[in-house]
Amino acid sequence: MELHELAPVMGSTQVAKRKGRGCGTGNGKTAGRGHKGQKARSGGKVRVGFEGGQMPLARRIPKRGFNNIFAKPLTAVNVGALNAFENGAVVDAAALEEKGIIRDCKNGLKVLSNGTLTKKLTVKAAAFSGSAKAKIEEAGGKAEVV
Repeated sequence: MELHELAPVMGSTQVAKRKGRGCGTGNGKTAGRGHKGQKARSGGKVRVGFEGGQMPLARRIPKRGFNNIFAKPLTAVNVGALNAFENGAVVDAAALEEKGIIRDCKNGLKVLSNGTLTKKLTVKAAAFSGSAKAKIEEAGGKAEVV
């Protein structure tokens, strides 16, 4: 294969529609902009969320509390999933990734209490729900905050 023989796959490229080139093209006269109005004008853009002067939805709905935009989301894993390990094992994010229980744990691990734990494990995570910690300790294991 030579450089001059390369071509894009059939159907992957399309010719751009040429607007305003006569009525025979189907895109003449108003060139697909309709008749009059703000969107028909040159430079006639409407900003995101603008509702024609009506009070926008983002300003109408009540706002409460605080949403930390810098918060790092923790990867959640349920207590029931920890039964995949053997008795006495040390469970941390790396061990869970190795077993295929979680994919990638960038910001830390949080253990939640869904399911039951039947094995004595030492679990190392960034956070535990109260009931998850109780279940781990009830099974004879340890919940260590890392």
